[in-house]
Amino acid sequence: MKKISITFYITLVAVILAVSYGVIAPTHFREITSVIKDFIADSFGWYYLLTVSMLFFISVFLIFSPIGRIRLGKDHDRPQFSTFSWLAMLFSAGMGIGLVFYGAAEPLSHYAVDPATTAPETKAAYKEAMRETFFHWGFHAWAVYGMTALVLAYFQFRKGQPGLISATLRPIFGDRVDGPLGTVIDVFAIFATVFGVATSLGFGAVQINAGLNYLFGVPIGFWPQLVTIAIVTVLFLLSAWSGLGKGIKILSNTNMVLALALLVFIIALGPTLLIFNMFTDSIGGYLEHIIRMSFRTAPLTPENRSWLNDWTLFYWAWWMAWSPFVGMFIARVSKGRTIREFMIGVLVVPTALSAVWFAAFGTTAIETQRAGIIDLASSATELTIFEMFSGLPWSFVISMIAILLIISFFITSADSATFVLGMQSSYGSLTPPNNLKIVWGVIQSSIAIILLYVGGLDALQNVIIIAALPFSIILIMMVVSLFKSLKQERKRIRKP
Repeated sequence: MKKISITFYITLVAVILAVSYGVIAPTHFREITSVIKDFIADSFGWYYLLTVSMLFFISVFLIFSPIGRIRLGKDHDRPQFSTFSWLAMLFSAGMGIGLVFYGAAEPLSHYAVDPATTAPETKAAYKEAMRETFFHWGFHAWAVYGMTALVLAYFQFRKGQPGLISATLRPIFGDRVDGPLGTVIDVFAIFATVFGVATSLGFGAVQINAGLNYLFGVPIGFWPQLVTIAIVTVLFLLSAWSGLGKGIKILSNTNMVLALALLVFIIALGPTLLIFNMFTDSIGGYLEHIIRMSFRTAPLTPENRSWLNDWTLFYWAWWMAWSPFVGMFIARVSKGRTIREFMIGVLVVPTALSAVWFAAFGTTAIETQRAGIIDLASSATELTIFEMFSGLPWSFVISMIAILLIISFFITSADSATFVLGMQSSYGSLTPPNNLKIVWGVIQSSIAIILLYVGGLDALQNVIIIAALPFSIILIMMVVSLFKSLKQERKRIRKP
């Protein structure tokens, strides 16, 4: 495979060393990564809040600015995918399993277990739970993904640069991005992608195992999870081999259909009127408090600061760590769209869909808890959604749809990741070799299996959050590089 770059081999060595550490000394690995993660959250929380908020405000500016007329490609280029397929692909890659994993569990936790600022199980906690969940999965999350993807798509399709993180920094560093500096940046992006997706594969296998246990009594443990990962690996490798226009597109469309079907079931069979009322009220609360939540550090209330570290700052770090993978994939499927169309599609539509999703699942979970039917608050996170279904009609059918959706999201995320990893380790090629994609797919699944066996997923999650700090600096430089390049477009932008 002549198209393989040196970044592949460097990253492979780094991955082997990190996984070996996690296998040989899992307890020490978890402890030291936890200490570093907590230090970063305590010392750089303000920085994360400012950075993510800056990305959000710049995203809004681009929607209304004349810059929005610029096309991600040549002026004659048009989108390769339909709007539905495009939105389905970016939504599947961006959130995927997380929506099912946390759809009921997060609002319920904010209400009954650990509210941000209020007393548990109160009306105030109810409203705050929905508002905070909307905030964590809303505009700010998609601004991180959107700005990363926008910079990549702009330089790749309009400026003719390779699809690499390092290539977007050429306006700042010049030809130095072709040397060791660029290699370090790209290795870092590949490293974050590999471990981010491996962690999600592990958690996805755990939730599928939980669902099968709930429905069919399949025992919860390593071997069922191993079989799950093995089967899904074969499926996503077959999809990866078929290419972007077939495998990922078909899977993403399937995800949207299954997700909409599940959402309709929950709205229809749950507390329908209350869901709509909570959605409307929570949208208002979210927009009313968005500025305050964006900059809240709780400097004088340690208990509230601890909550921010565990939730808001965790999410901000997670989105930034995932942004090389998600951003590169979204960029790849967005050629031909204008900046305005792109930012509306990436920022507004997924936020609205996420809000509807959490309103439906969160309200249903909290009402189930309030009714005393089931103590969902004491359930394991991966089981919460299935236990919630047991209090609804047609629970078996709904649970089966949920499991199929998790599997479909599972395959799509892994498939998208193999494509992106192939791009990043083949000099930014838009059509990475199938053999390279398969190698990366096997590596991702192997990491997930190994760390499930030794109980190292939490430590790996810490590594990803730690990686967000240096990548946030790269992300800021990417935005500066974008606007530096856009100066050359000013004359054309100003023409009516």
